[in-house]
Amino acid sequence: MPTDAAGSASRKSRPSRRGAWSLRSRQQGTPHPRTLENLKANLGQVSTVAVQRLDTSLPWFSQLRADERSELGLLAQRGIASFVRWYENPQEPLWVLTEIFRQAPTDLTRSITLQNALQVLRIVVDVVEEKVPELAQHNDEVALREAVLRFSREVAFAAADVYARAAENRGSWDARLESLVVDGIMRGDHSDSMRSRVSALGWTDQGDVVVMVGRAPATTGPAGVERIRRAAGRHAAECLVAIQTDRLVLVLGGLKDQARSLGKLAAVFGDGPVVHGPAVGSVFEAKQSADRAQAGLRAASAWPQAPRPTHSEDLWPERALNGDPLSLRSMVEAVWEPLSASSTGLVDTLSTYLSVGHSLEATARELFVHANTVRYRLRRVSDITGWDPLLPRDAFVLHCAILAGRLTPDA
Repeated sequence: MPTDAAGSASRKSRPSRRGAWSLRSRQQGTPHPRTLENLKANLGQVSTVAVQRLDTSLPWFSQLRADERSELGLLAQRGIASFVRWYENPQEPLWVLTEIFRQAPTDLTRSITLQNALQVLRIVVDVVEEKVPELAQHNDEVALREAVLRFSREVAFAAADVYARAAENRGSWDARLESLVVDGIMRGDHSDSMRSRVSALGWTDQGDVVVMVGRAPATTGPAGVERIRRAAGRHAAECLVAIQTDRLVLVLGGLKDQARSLGKLAAVFGDGPVVHGPAVGSVFEAKQSADRAQAGLRAASAWPQAPRPTHSEDLWPERALNGDPLSLRSMVEAVWEPLSASSTGLVDTLSTYLSVGHSLEATARELFVHANTVRYRLRRVSDITGWDPLLPRDAFVLHCAILAGRLTPDA
């Protein structure tokens, strides 16, 4: 008898197989009609509570503009309405993006961060979860609470997907805009639209600007360009990167240590010569640096021993032979004119020194002066022009500059 009593008590304490199956069926299948009816009937009330909770729980919510607050309120309402639809038909997986976010990926993500959007959705989920005991009917509370948790997970993944796609779109647009800006710089575009594009990229002209050109590296996809940008960011306050066919162009602003930084950045280019132009005052004057850098790159093959990178001024002779009028004018202005203006016969001394095979004694005999006088005059040439006649490469540049000066109409 005690055994029968215990067995009877045990059977009473366990739900029947039919009851257990019925409970699992409601948890995994369609919700109880009364629960679904309560959800639909209280949809407006739950939405109102959620919107009010946004204002009281999120400190940043009140600082938003009216249209942004309205967008977030609509986001909360769409989230609750979509939860009801999904709870009614869990086999409809695409509701998340189409119902909650609709066309918000661009407008919403531009002014509201992913963290803020997730905070809004968390409050929506909290409000719905608090209402579970009031809304669930006939043992549906566990199933409804589980549905809320699954709903919050799906919404979080959907929000992350929306913001990720928006970030990719912005990245692609920024890359195209950056290419347009660099192209405008190379063309010398000073229009208002160009200024607007430069401003949109966040350029603030923090110091002198240098343009650097060379062969593009083997990897020129988005990941490769981003690596180049990160490398440039370690040496320059501002940087624009553009791949033009097989050529890489860097527009660098605010270089910390110009000589050292340019030497380091030469490593991001592909094989072959790398040339940089002179520093200019702003990004809207960068065409001057770009023109000289590109002319130097076209002529760099004539100087196989050129350092990497090479200053465009170091390639004056090669650029002149390649038909670059800028190099001729630069040599005349930097070398011929100041030497011609000197009253100590520097042009005659330098010309004689170059014509007799770079011999101090032979130059002194030709000019009927002491060898020390020749040394002094050549040192003066170096001080005035920055090129040392005693160095073979510098002597070649000075020789070309004298020839260019003599070919000018007013020579």
